[in-house]
Amino acid sequence: MYTTIQKWGNSQAVRLPKAILERASLKENDKVEIRVQDGNLLIIPVKKHITLKERIAEYHTDSQCGEWDTGKPTGKEVF
Repeated sequence: MYTTIQKWGNSQAVRLPKAILERASLKENDKVEIRVQDGNLLIIPVKKHITLKERIAEYHTDSQCGEWDTGKPTGKEVF
């Protein structure tokens, strides 16, 4: 896919097509890092670190926890 660098205020800008953003799992206002590597521009998504509270809030499962029997001790296990 090709695009053109265009003037945007006192800067230059590149428009990213929706299909490219979807393939990169990016959306409006996501933070990205821009690097130059071997003469190429790289746009790298910045991973948002979520808190434990946010992770727990997103966790959903239907599985039930329970005990299980691992059998009789076979060695010098400490009880």
